[in-house]
Amino acid sequence: MPVHAPHFERAAAELEPRVRLAKLNTEEAQAVAARYGIRSIPTLIAFRGGREVARQSGAMDAKGLVRWVAANT
Repeated sequence: MPVHAPHFERAAAELEPRVRLAKLNTEEAQAVAARYGIRSIPTLIAFRGGREVARQSGAMDAKGLVRWVAANT
């Protein structure tokens, strides 16, 4: 199940203000996608203090996204 907008929005609402979720349009921001080595969509990257601390490729629902963030932040 892809991370569609409703799943993303639900997870973002649950995680705020402790964690901020952001989306990147890799077609519009190809340089950023290349900088972070994003090769598949969706790719989730967790950052702490400006540094990457975890990465996950593949789709997940809102509950899965919240669990992944909790385990990696």
